[in-house]
Amino acid sequence: MDSKLTRIAHVQAAAMAAKDQLDHDVLGGFSSRVGSAGAGRAAENIAYGYDSFPRTLNQWIDSSGHRKNLLLPGASRVGVASVKSSTTGRVYWAMEIAGDYERPALVRTAKREAAAKTKARAQSCRLKILSICL
Repeated sequence: MDSKLTRIAHVQAAAMAAKDQLDHDVLGGFSSRVGSAGAGRAAENIAYGYDSFPRTLNQWIDSSGHRKNLLLPGASRVGVASVKSSTTGRVYWAMEIAGDYERPALVRTAKREAAAKTKARAQSCRLKILSICL
């Protein structure tokens, strides 16, 4: 669970409930809304009318497009929210799914250095027998 994605989901669900309208763009384009999360890729599932998260999730699992979002490659964070419409009593749901976050520069640098050392060792090895480099 990610607090930033949960806030984005809550704002989306609240806007849909306020307008009683199921719409990804009720507050503007998805990219502009989710951009602040800092993810390399993201997806959104929305729904209304289900009174519990398990029922909503089952509906998303049974829908090929929503299921594709749930299985977003590289996804590592999620935010979910629901808001009830004061007019109709419908419950509006939003789920933000995101991944491909940048790793800290130190991790990338350390991995690069380790890979360079491994490559250098491999290049200096003319023959390898039982993990022994000759």
